[in-house]
Amino acid sequence: MAGHKERIAVLSPVAWRTPPRQYGAWETVASNITEGLVARGWDVTLFATADSVTTARLHAVVERGYEEDRSVDPKVAEYRHISEVFEHAGDFDLIHSHYDFMALAFSRLVDTPVLTTVHGFSSPQIMPIYQKYGDGYFVSVSDSDRAPGLNYLATVYNGIDISLYPLRAADSAKELIFLGRIHPDKGVHLAIEVALRSGLPLVIAGIIQDTAYFEQRVKPHIDGRRVSYAGPVGIAEKNSLFARAAALLHLNTIPERFGLVLAEANCAGVPVIAMDLGSCREVVEDGRTGFLVKDVEEAVKALDRLPQIEPAACRRRVEEYFSIEKMVEGYERVYAMIFER
Repeated sequence: MAGHKERIAVLSPVAWRTPPRQYGAWETVASNITEGLVARGWDVTLFATADSVTTARLHAVVERGYEEDRSVDPKVAEYRHISEVFEHAGDFDLIHSHYDFMALAFSRLVDTPVLTTVHGFSSPQIMPIYQKYGDGYFVSVSDSDRAPGLNYLATVYNGIDISLYPLRAADSAKELIFLGRIHPDKGVHLAIEVALRSGLPLVIAGIIQDTAYFEQRVKPHIDGRRVSYAGPVGIAEKNSLFARAAALLHLNTIPERFGLVLAEANCAGVPVIAMDLGSCREVVEDGRTGFLVKDVEEAVKALDRLPQIEPAACRRRVEEYFSIEKMVEGYERVYAMIFER
């Protein structure tokens, strides 16, 4: 494929390796964009941890992610890492940042344009930074997750590597699964309630982000039979769970920003039962790839409707909207808008 003359720097977080071994949604997306751009002939340099894996050039000053190596000070790692890309800004025609608000503080110090993909607003306290730099270039990952006053060029849905999640064989799976951070925002306690009320076993997988919540609201229900905890999982373990899942429960208690796991489950043909908050309505097509619900009662009732969902239809929707190729095409259009200015 013919190359592009423009040089792109992709700034990935350094909490985890890019791509992550297990958890790490932002690193996953940064990796998928990088690999997708390289496949389409772009000249890309990935700024990430030194143990990252990429077909692009890798530029690293941080050896390992601070979540994987507790001897690494997070703030020191972050500012060594972020400053590195801006100190080399003259080598690039565009810096594509996946680093939340922190990289914005450097953006007016260089002539190279900076595009920020907003993966989510973690709290109202960070909004003054976005407001100060609101005249920059921004992309949202869903139409629902936008803030007023930012110069959004587009919404580009996150894309996944479809080849990693094969369509599961049709069977009579009777297991419910939860995949994600163990945190109140993700509604693990609600998934447990659905499982206990329905009588279907639930397997919980993901990192424990809120230890007190896990100890008080999740662990007391783990008995290895009705409710099991598998810990953090990688792609192979995810596929093992998808292979025997009747449904993925995603009963988020706050508006979802995007929800990569929704697309991953659908890609494998697993229906999703999600709370109708935020982007869930954009990722899950109600009645076709899963069901949108407003509470536990509706989620329990939705279980009876799972036979209506065709696994192949779930996968087709992911191929249509949430593939790496579709995502990269969206970013190419955004890049063209910036280069034409």
